[in-house]
Amino acid sequence: MEHNRLKEYREKAGLSQTELAWRARVAAQNISAIERGTLSPWPKVIKALVKVLKVTEAELFPREIDHGKDSN
Repeated sequence: MEHNRLKEYREKAGLSQTELAWRARVAAQNISAIERGTLSPWPKVIKALVKVLKVTEAELFPREIDHGKDSN
C-alpha cells in the first residue's frame, strides 16, 4: 500500500489515534491501518485528515516520483 506520514503528523499535533479518528469522523482502527499502510484511505477520509492535521495531501501522502527510469 501507500507510504504515508500520518503517524508523524498525528504525533506532531499531539493527537492519539482515537482522538484523530474522532475529529476526522473515521473509525480508530482505520487510522491504525492507514498508518501501517494496510489500508488506502478514500478521498473523503484524506480530506478530513488533511483538515484536522492542517497539512496538505502531498505532505501527508507523498508519492514516489519516477525520475525517467524505464520500467521495462
